[in-house]
Amino acid sequence: MEMTVQLTIDCSDPQRMVAFWARALGYVPEPAPDGYTTWRAYWEALGVPAEELPAGAGDVPESIVDPAGRGPRVWFQQVPEPKTIKNRWHFDLKVGGGRDVPSDVRARRVRAAADRLVEAGATMVQIRDDPGTGLYAAAMQDPEGNEFDIV
Repeated sequence: MEMTVQLTIDCSDPQRMVAFWARALGYVPEPAPDGYTTWRAYWEALGVPAEELPAGAGDVPESIVDPAGRGPRVWFQQVPEPKTIKNRWHFDLKVGGGRDVPSDVRARRVRAAADRLVEAGATMVQIRDDPGTGLYAAAMQDPEGNEFDIV
């Protein structure tokens, strides 16, 4: 059986999330299908009623893709309610290189990635530094408060 995976993330501002997570994951905004200038034009051609397309929906991408084609497509689905509780799952952005890399090098890599994503709209929650286990990680939140780690 052939299968692909899409990760769907509920959010209030899909375009802001596309911009942030494309930068965080090294993804790109997903272009509209061949033959269409926008996603809105594509959805309208499929017969999706205009009232089901919120203002601005489909004018800019609401999904991101791995340009190398390895990772899953990520779609940011607009929902009316805000995030209210802790995530049940989260991304771990593995930039440190693993425990075979010296801890000072891992720490520099994690800090550099965290600083870059703070500039993009993330919030630093906590640095976890446990030399006994070799853990060095940054606990972060994306622009809508979803938790993720940089390790």
